[in-house]
Amino acid sequence: MKNYAILLCLLLALFSCKGHQKEASNSEVEDLKAQKMLQGIWLDDDDEILFKVQGDTIYYPDAENAPVYFKIKKDTIFMYGKDVSRYKIDKQAEHLFWFHSLSDDIVKLHKSEDESDSLQMMGHRVTKVIPTYTEVAKRDSVVMYSGKRFRAYVYINPSKKKVVKTSYTDDGMSMDNVYYDNVMHICVYEGRKMIYGHDINKQMFSGLIPDEFLQNSILSDMDFIGVAKSGFRYQATICIPESSVCNLVNLTISFDGKLSLKMAQ
Repeated sequence: MKNYAILLCLLLALFSCKGHQKEASNSEVEDLKAQKMLQGIWLDDDDEILFKVQGDTIYYPDAENAPVYFKIKKDTIFMYGKDVSRYKIDKQAEHLFWFHSLSDDIVKLHKSEDESDSLQMMGHRVTKVIPTYTEVAKRDSVVMYSGKRFRAYVYINPSKKKVVKTSYTDDGMSMDNVYYDNVMHICVYEGRKMIYGHDINKQMFSGLIPDEFLQNSILSDMDFIGVAKSGFRYQATICIPESSVCNLVNLTISFDGKLSLKMAQ
């Protein structure tokens, strides 16, 4: 009888745990009906297009803003961009969608019935990125030092490495903008003799610049400053896209081809 009682308690505990797991799982189930109601183009109070929903993806009218995957769970919409953003839904109907912005203001949207809005969103599937340079840029500097003639080159090469920057609309919605990083190729010649020739990327500045800043920035420019006793001097500019937040790093290439790095003062 004692063993039977123990077995019964274990069975009850097992069913209780399964019940709680099922309840927790159900609370996270995606609301596909709410997703279906959200399909279409949505406008704000000024009849400006805020976004278009197609399937499980939100597209923005500005092609530089990356599309974002979303889910609706219970009374919250989750957007899975660079970071996960969540917005509490206040009201939702077939032609109405109200939600709380990050500042807790209620954003009131209504569904478009104007065909011209659909034409405006025709290109929403093509997400453009904004490179600092669209093609290779070459800079050639000729300098004299100690009676010798040198040529200092910089090649600015757009890469395929993307940097995602999250920005926010006036309505408090997060959007991901995508940019290209650059790789700089520096080479220095004395006549036909190459003193130095290597690619420079932003990862080389790790240890001088915090990793978090490097991750969210691009190597935006490289300038030849001049030549001195220490060698050939360059300055790299590493910036957060579309901002004035930058770090400057001085590069010195000695006459025997050795590179040294130092933060600009």
